[in-house]
Amino acid sequence: MHVVVVKEANLSTGIGADNQKTMAVAIGRSFSIQPGSLFNNKSLDRGSPAGRLSWLGDGAAATPRYRQTCVGAQQRPTWLPGLDPPPHLDGTLAGDFGFDPLGLAEDPASLRWYVQAELVHCRFAMLGVFGILVTDLLRVTGISKIPVWFEAGAVKYDFANTKTLFLVQLVLMGFVETKRYMDFVSPGSQAKEGSFFGLEASLKGLEPGYPGGPLLNPLGLAKDINNAHDWKLKEIKNGRLAMVAMLGIFVQASVTHVGPIDNLVEHLSNPWHKTIIQTLANSSS
Repeated sequence: MHVVVVKEANLSTGIGADNQKTMAVAIGRSFSIQPGSLFNNKSLDRGSPAGRLSWLGDGAAATPRYRQTCVGAQQRPTWLPGLDPPPHLDGTLAGDFGFDPLGLAEDPASLRWYVQAELVHCRFAMLGVFGILVTDLLRVTGISKIPVWFEAGAVKYDFANTKTLFLVQLVLMGFVETKRYMDFVSPGSQAKEGSFFGLEASLKGLEPGYPGGPLLNPLGLAKDINNAHDWKLKEIKNGRLAMVAMLGIFVQASVTHVGPIDNLVEHLSNPWHKTIIQTLANSSS
């Protein structure tokens, strides 16, 4: 952070002279200029502009008035160092590093929707990475005969057929997403009494995109959502990392046709020769 400190010395003389202003600006440090202290140097020529300013500070009738203005010129971090962020991304949003090369979020209404969409994708990605790694670990260690994650959808389960599972998921997910959208359009509307089978107190949202209550916030984190910027930043960073991880898992499965734990075990067995470079080279040949 750089702080710009501006010191103004307004010098009014008793002989009707115009007000003179001396301004000094420092980046990264502050310093004071007293009227006459800089220019009362005998080495300065009295006929020069600096000498004339020093003469104004010497007069007994001079009545100095000081006014200090501190302007915060914070240079916030951006996704590309040295890049000026676009004006519609002012740093108030959690995880805002000025990344919008296509200008998709210039419209405020679109920006609100993109924020909620990113939150949902982040949370699904974090759940997806966790589920894939845990089930793959159980499968590789032999604890359970769970199919690899990209074949799980084609497996027939004994407790229900595929069509039934699909319809149940469609209804449940559709209901939840509809409620979320309604809360986005009209914040707080889904917390009104009678809007959710009498469970409103257990699902009381903090703000759109951040549900609360003992069911969705059992640890009571970030109860004061207006002062929870650090929690929001941590979530969005982990969510973005999870989305990148999911992309890596997709590509990995397409190239190697095995799960991530299998790939990790193979790499650890011969770290210098079982790498992504050798894997991509062998897959292309």
